[in-house]
Amino acid sequence: MATGLGLESLVDQTISVITNDGRNIVGVLRGFDQATNLILDESHERVYSTKEGVQQLVLGLYIIRGDNISVVGELDEDLDSNLDMSKLRAHPLKPVVH
Repeated sequence: MATGLGLESLVDQTISVITNDGRNIVGVLRGFDQATNLILDESHERVYSTKEGVQQLVLGLYIIRGDNISVVGELDEDLDSNLDMSKLRAHPLKPVVH
């Protein structure tokens, strides 16, 4: 996982977070702390399905606990805006097993 220094470069940028329970949350990183708790603004959860397109559930201002984060990644907004989420199909991610 990225260290504090890595996250500093992502503040005020759109990121994608995969949580330990398999959720994909996208939003603008507004802040973080030493425990890697994240504060996301304008966030939404992307729910994947093999039968329907991707559902996007609006979350707004959202806090993710650091101990529930598997992956943090920068999102290419230009590429992401060109995706037709209604046509994407995928299996939901399974929870992380330790």
